[in-house]
Amino acid sequence: MTGAVAAPDRDPGLQPERTRLAWRRTTLSSTGAALLAMKTTLHGGTSATAVTVCALCGALWLGFLLVAHRRIRALSATSSPSALTPRHATAGALLTVALAVCAAALVF
Repeated sequence: MTGAVAAPDRDPGLQPERTRLAWRRTTLSSTGAALLAMKTTLHGGTSATAVTVCALCGALWLGFLLVAHRRIRALSATSSPSALTPRHATAGALLTVALAVCAAALVF
């Protein structure tokens, strides 16, 4: 009897939902950081540098929103979603860090 034993189906439980909610929280946090940085910049006198960094901050936020929305859709589509690709994970991490740096540069 050398027959292969079928592996039981994986029961993801609530893990995909928790991950989806974490992506939503991170999106909300990045939205708040981007808006506060832009508000702080545009509240005082505006300069060409401030407007450029503000536009960069908005572009980074849109990029992160795109990555997050794709992942949220993938997690909601099926009960056993595919793993996050390294490319998307790297993009999400880099966009988050870059957005934080831009927001800090605008505030300080």
